[in-house]
Amino acid sequence: NAGAEGAVVVQTLLKDADLSMGFNAQSGEYVNMIKAGIIDPTKVVRTALADAASVASLMTTTEAIIAEEVEDKAGQGRPLNPYEQAGLKQDTMGYGGMGF
Repeated sequence: NAGAEGAVVVQTLLKDADLSMGFNAQSGEYVNMIKAGIIDPTKVVRTALADAASVASLMTTTEAIIAEEVEDKAGQGRPLNPYEQAGLKQDTMGYGGMGF
């Protein structure tokens, strides 16, 4: 899309030991991406933290999970429930003591 041959750009960058080097598609030059202001490390970290918080929020509010089904092998009895698998004591009061 930038008018440069991708394989040539990659090969040129692989020869350079400086990992902050990259191809500036606007000027067609190989530049230090941080010094040129193309990559902002602070913004990268901030965005990563914001995305991690978003995913954590999504995971805590979801009402379904995907888990591998435990096979009941003959002679080994019943499979453990999730509380037993995690080594936790199951609450006998139900959900919040409401008797469900």
